[in-house]
Amino acid sequence: MPNTSIVITSIFAPTEAVTKFANLPNYQLVVAGDKKSPVDWQEPNVTYLDVAAQEALGFGMSAKLPFNHYGRKMMGYLHAIREGAEVIVDTDDDNIPYDDWAFPAMSGSFATAPADKGFVNIYKNFTSHHIWPRGYPLDLILNTDHNLKEADLTHQEAKIGIWQGLADSDPDVDAIYRLVDNTEIFFDKRDPIVLPIGTLCPFNSQNTLVRRELFALLYLPAYVTFRFTDILRGLVAQPIMWAHGYRLGFTQATVLQVRNPHDYVKDFESEIPCYLHPNRVIAAVQRALKPGNTVAEDLRAAYAELLTENIVTAQETELLDLWLTDLKTLLK
Repeated sequence: MPNTSIVITSIFAPTEAVTKFANLPNYQLVVAGDKKSPVDWQEPNVTYLDVAAQEALGFGMSAKLPFNHYGRKMMGYLHAIREGAEVIVDTDDDNIPYDDWAFPAMSGSFATAPADKGFVNIYKNFTSHHIWPRGYPLDLILNTDHNLKEADLTHQEAKIGIWQGLADSDPDVDAIYRLVDNTEIFFDKRDPIVLPIGTLCPFNSQNTLVRRELFALLYLPAYVTFRFTDILRGLVAQPIMWAHGYRLGFTQATVLQVRNPHDYVKDFESEIPCYLHPNRVIAAVQRALKPGNTVAEDLRAAYAELLTENIVTAQETELLDLWLTDLKTLLK
């Protein structure tokens, strides 16, 4: 794996996950703090960025990026990129890596879903339990036509832009699942699955690898609801990836999530855009794409279209412009 940084944001003292990631050889761990983080936060083998250190980085987006928000992680991304990261792994302080934690190669022959199936429930290929990922359209939960049949998977060559690793024990599901079932899940071990053009699934920021060519797509919307933040990012990313020849892949669980405390009803309230907007987001992004655009230009055009759809606000596009300007200075 090329020069790889792991980026986390945390408001807690170093957790078991942070300590274990910090001790992995051949990775650089960056932790972005926030105003709620302990003032004496420290852990060996970690680059810790408190609020003052983030502001001292000199990036324009720092002035508009909200405090006490998951989006502070973006300051960690920018630092990692400045330090030469070719690959960034996005994860959280409650995702404990297994001893064999790793991601597949970035290119090769992989089991691949049929094209143009729309949304698919990838979790059903890793467990027989009735479960779905956060951000999956609610009207498809009982529609088995959107489950991938093993017989329909074919091995194809692919250039992977983003790998999403699953999480055992308390995986990334929506509040509806947690309120009505909440069964602990340990996913089956199996080979990864890649999604081609026109076939998509929500992905998150909890165990996620992104290659340098797609670093612009790391942008975490900071002026939408908290539970929509990384889901919107993943929805926006997928049509852009298709347009630039990259694919999204899912791997078996390589972390154990010991989830920080949550209020499920508050999570439900925060997730309402996840339930209402997935298809609108995909349609808006596809309308915005133009041949010849760079990834960054497509991302900016996508958010402009989301603004016209009232899915994001002008504050979001203003922050995105600062992100893209900061990123451009680093990726010359």
